Amino acid sequence: MPYRLPPLSTLRTFDAAARHLSFKRAAEELCVTPAAVSQQVKTLETHLGVALFLRHQKGLQLTEAGLAMHPKIREGLDCFSAGIEATRLDGQLALNLSAPPSFATRWLVPRLPRFSSAHPEVAIRISSLRDNIDGQQGLTVPAGATAGKRSEGIDVAIRFGTGQYPGYQVRKIVAPEFVMVCSPRLLEGTSPLLQPEDLRHQTLIHDESIPLVDMRPSWDEWLKLANVSGVDSERGPRFSNSLMALEAALEGQGVALALKPLIEADLAAGRLVIPFAISMPSAYVYFLVTAKSVAEKSIVLAFEQWLQAEINAR
Repeated sequence: MPYRLPPLSTLRTFDAAARHLSFKRAAEELCVTPAAVSQQVKTLETHLGVALFLRHQKGLQLTEAGLAMHPKIREGLDCFSAGIEATRLDGQLALNLSAPPSFATRWLVPRLPRFSSAHPEVAIRISSLRDNIDGQQGLTVPAGATAGKRSEGIDVAIRFGTGQYPGYQVRKIVAPEFVMVCSPRLLEGTSPLLQPEDLRHQTLIHDESIPLVDMRPSWDEWLKLANVSGVDSERGPRFSNSLMALEAALEGQGVALALKPLIEADLAAGRLVIPFAISMPSAYVYFLVTAKSVAEKSIVLAFEQWLQAEINAR
């Protein structure tokens, strides 16, 4: 059906004048002159063949035609605005990302400005969830395709686990290794850490952020790799969060087993050191997990490509 519509600018001007009952105040809202408002209204009245305002010395008054038309014009402008806003939201997609606390804090967040710079149209919302480590009672994976919904967006999860998530698109990001780290202060002093056997004089920090005991990094395993005996592998403080374990190591409270990708900045800055070139493969791997319905969407592929490029640049 063809529409015989006047210029949209005249309708917008009419709406402002009808709400304020003043050409001057309408002009202030629209950032034009009162004369321009008057001219736009005249153009609309000519197009319609009816008067829309009664002009009095004290101000304006809507005619019966103006009173009848204004609510519908207001409704129509609101619909235009809603349609434009919906399109704008599609253009600035929200990417809801969940990740394990240690990965989010120590690896992802410091690098995110580079993604935002390359993809300013994507608004990222991050939640740091311990549930994104396998072994919790629940399984936190993306809920599904919610693209285009203003309050939600596309859900993506970075999980640390085995990769067994039926019904989802699973892409391996990186298979990290555990290394022994400590403050450089422990390499000095009365009982310096100069060789693996010196661990008998050091405090062993235990990271229990992985719920399943068999999947955690083990001091017993590391000591076997280092051919060290006579060290009690069970002693030392235990932390339920990797961030706390690393903080203890940074403070010189002992030695810790840490995922190497999560300590790169600390190594580069000299806050942590790796005294011995002994590494253990992690039983868990980092995966990017998405609902199959959104896995091939451009926003997800762009994030995955950026993520992989950042990892490859290490």
